[in-house]
Amino acid sequence: MNRKTSMVLTVAASLVLSALVAVAKPAKQVKLHKVIFEMSVDGMPKWESVLRNAENVQKSFGAKNTRLEIVAHGKGIGLLLGKNAAANPELKKMIQKLHAQGVIFAACNNTLTRLKIDPKELVQVAIIVDSGVAEVIRKQEAGWTYVKSG
Repeated sequence: MNRKTSMVLTVAASLVLSALVAVAKPAKQVKLHKVIFEMSVDGMPKWESVLRNAENVQKSFGAKNTRLEIVAHGKGIGLLLGKNAAANPELKKMIQKLHAQGVIFAACNNTLTRLKIDPKELVQVAIIVDSGVAEVIRKQEAGWTYVKSG
């Protein structure tokens, strides 16, 4: 093969490669937003606020693009008590709606033990974690964004 033919083939291969790269660009990846909300304060307005914050995060990024967890401990455990949800239909409705959209509601076992709360008293969608603070730490170490609520 002579030099001229070699150069023509090199240019042609380069053009073909450039065209393939342009066509084969990967689709734009959507970022997954992982957020843990810590709820450690008492009071219906505070609990409703954390639920609205979770709802707003999902509205902004899309429910499919978020992984959200609300961990309740200390005085914040009231958020996950069934009697409080029963007393406030709006609170119950928001918890159910967010859970249906994938939000995890975690109750601190240390708090349940200290306050002598039977896990059966929690809203049905709640899970129990060993420690609310430890759960926050684990999530942060795994790259989740931390939001202090209340």
